[in-house]
Amino acid sequence: MSDLPVRAVITGGPGAGKSTLLAALARQGIVTFPEVARAILKAPGGMDLRAQQPEQFALAMLEAELSAWHAAPAGLSIYDRGFPDIAGFLNLEGRPVPASIDQACRMRRYNGPVFHAPPWRAIYAQDAERTQSWQEAQASGLAVAQAWRAYGYRLIELPRTSVDARLAFVMEHLAADLASPRG
Repeated sequence: MSDLPVRAVITGGPGAGKSTLLAALARQGIVTFPEVARAILKAPGGMDLRAQQPEQFALAMLEAELSAWHAAPAGLSIYDRGFPDIAGFLNLEGRPVPASIDQACRMRRYNGPVFHAPPWRAIYAQDAERTQSWQEAQASGLAVAQAWRAYGYRLIELPRTSVDARLAFVMEHLAADLASPRG
């Protein structure tokens, strides 16, 4: 295992199975970082912040993502979303991406695989923080995928299958990625 952090990501729109897969990876002993937006939304005033001040919500996500970035230990960590997700959110909202977020996307590079959970109607469900309609969830998934690609990442699409099969798929890709020399 590397003495340096190896940061992989699971990205995608809301309700595509990212957090469920992350929990399965954590049960395998992999260090994981939960989605920062959900924690902000659960905090007092979080839903209002997202609805009324999307730019401030994005900056709060940036601050939380930076904390998670700096908390990465040596070896493999997997994040539920990352910096380009913030840019994708702002793009979807029709808002400019502040220089601080753009800089984080350009300078704080994830060096492990980036897995994309595509929209999946069969598992999509709304909850207290996931208030988007199915159509909004699809648009969000597209916006974040476009943002990751715009920042030069190659996305590995997750299959729409069981958690165990997705876990096996991710573990296979991680094993191959970690076996490759890092420059």
